[in-house]
Amino acid sequence: MQERNNYTEVEDFLADESFRLWVQSEDDSDRWEEWTLENPKRAKLVEEARLWLLAMNVPETTLSPADIQSALESTWNKIERKEIAEKATNSPVLKLWKNYWFSGAAAVLFFGLVASWFYTNNTNSIINTEVVTYKELVSENNEGLVEQTNNTNKSQIITLSDGSSVLLKPNSKLSYPKIFIGNERKVYLSGEGFFEISKNPKKPFFVFANEIVTRVVGTSFRIKAYSDQPNVEVLVRTGKVTVKSNELITNSKSSSKGEEVVLLPNQALRFVREEFTFNKITDITLDESLAHSVGNIEQLSFEFNDIPVTQIFRTIEQAYLVKIDFPYSKLKDCHLTTSLSDQPLPEKLKIICKSLGNNTSYEMNGNQIIITSNGCE
Repeated sequence: MQERNNYTEVEDFLADESFRLWVQSEDDSDRWEEWTLENPKRAKLVEEARLWLLAMNVPETTLSPADIQSALESTWNKIERKEIAEKATNSPVLKLWKNYWFSGAAAVLFFGLVASWFYTNNTNSIINTEVVTYKELVSENNEGLVEQTNNTNKSQIITLSDGSSVLLKPNSKLSYPKIFIGNERKVYLSGEGFFEISKNPKKPFFVFANEIVTRVVGTSFRIKAYSDQPNVEVLVRTGKVTVKSNELITNSKSSSKGEEVVLLPNQALRFVREEFTFNKITDITLDESLAHSVGNIEQLSFEFNDIPVTQIFRTIEQAYLVKIDFPYSKLKDCHLTTSLSDQPLPEKLKIICKSLGNNTSYEMNGNQIIITSNGCE
C-alpha cells in the first residue's frame, strides 16, 4: 500500500479498490483513516476523493445552472491539462478512464463536482462524520501531553505520575500529562491498554478512547479502542467504572448520548460505533470473543498466602510481561502473605519491598525491573 504515498490527484484514489472499499463500506483494514490524518494537505485531497465517490448518491440539489456550468468547466480544464501532460511524456492514457469501474464517467464527474462544490461553499457539509479520532481528543487537551507509542510486538508498561500503571498493547498509543494537575486525571488511548489506577476519590481518572469516556477512582480494567475496528470495548477486572459517550459526539439521534453505564468486576461494555449503541455484558464468560481475549494479567491471582517471594516475582513477570532482576540467593528463603489485587504495578512492588524490610528497594526502567535487597528481615 506504499504506492498511495505518491497519490497527487483525485483520480489516483478513485482507481484504488482499497480506497473505494473504505469509503463505501467503512472497511478500514488498510488504515486509510490513520494514514489520512498524518498529513493535513493529504486529508484535503482524500476528502475531495471521498466526495466524488459519494456523489453518485447525492440527492437533488438547488445549485444554479451557472454554478454547475462553472464547476464543470473547471473540471474539464483540469482533465485536459493532465491529458496533454501525459501525451507529452508518452505515458498511458489517464488511468481514471481506463478503469472499468468508472464507466459513465461524465455522469459521475458531474455529480462529483456538484458534491465537491456544495461541500466547499456551504457551512452544512453533505457528510456528517460522527467518528471521534484520537488526534481530535488529544487536541482538546492543553496540558502539554506526553505521547508513548508501542510499535513493538510486545506489551509495554507505562507508569504515570500518580502511581497508576498502563500495560500498553502493540500498535497502540497513550497520551498523558507528565504531572496530573487540577481535580481530574485524564489520559487518551488509541488501541488497547490494561489500566490499574491509583486510588484517589478526590481526583477521578478518565480514559478518553474514540467515542467513549471511562471514569474510575481506583480499579483495574481493559479498554480496546482501535480506530479501524467497528467496536470499542471496556472490560472490568476489579472495582467499578462508569462509561458514557464523549461530548464530541454531536449525533442527536444517538441512543447512547447522555447514557452512563456502570460496570462491575467481570462485566464489560461493547460500544458499537456505527450504531452508537452501548451493549452491556454482565458475564464475560458468556461472550466468546471477550472470554478468548482475556490476558494473563486479568486471569492471575495476586492473593498470596505464605508464598515464596521468588514465586511472587515470577507471577508479576508473567502478568505484566516484564523482566525482574533480583538477588535470588538472598531472597530464596523469603515468604510473604499479602494481597496485591487492585494495585498498580509500582504499588505492588512497594508493598513487596516494604514487607521484606528497609534494605529492599526497586527501580523501574521500561519493562525492566531491578530489585536491590540484602534479604528478608
